[in-house]
Amino acid sequence: MKIYVDADACPVKDIITSEAANTGVPVTLVTSFSHFSNEEQPAGVETIYVDNGAEAADYRIMKLAQKGDLIVTQDYGLASLGLAKGCTVLHHKGFSYTNDNIDQLLQSRYLSAMARKSGKRTKGPKPFTEEDRNKFGELLKATLEHL
Repeated sequence: MKIYVDADACPVKDIITSEAANTGVPVTLVTSFSHFSNEEQPAGVETIYVDNGAEAADYRIMKLAQKGDLIVTQDYGLASLGLAKGCTVLHHKGFSYTNDNIDQLLQSRYLSAMARKSGKRTKGPKPFTEEDRNKFGELLKATLEHL
């Protein structure tokens, strides 16, 4: 098993790398070249840089991920593809994507996009909180124990 992280805007990379180090699970951070860093990663963590295109990280993750791997993303489309491939998929706010909730999440995203396209204003995501960090950490730990 490996962990793949849609890392461009992921606020919990530190939690992921820490928990992965504790369990010996390798981590691959997939991010665009616009987020390039010379920062050295801990053992067991690899960074793959992709073009700045909108879906480049998603495509690379789907190319690399295999059934049984863990994907961390806030992108509902990538989550849907990961579930279809047999991966476990987590959101950084501390919930799991499942076959039971993904359709509703995708529908909600579609309806919001259509509303914006017609000129309406929609609410953005709620701010990321310390409670979200803690919730994600607990979910990740529990998920790694069960996989």
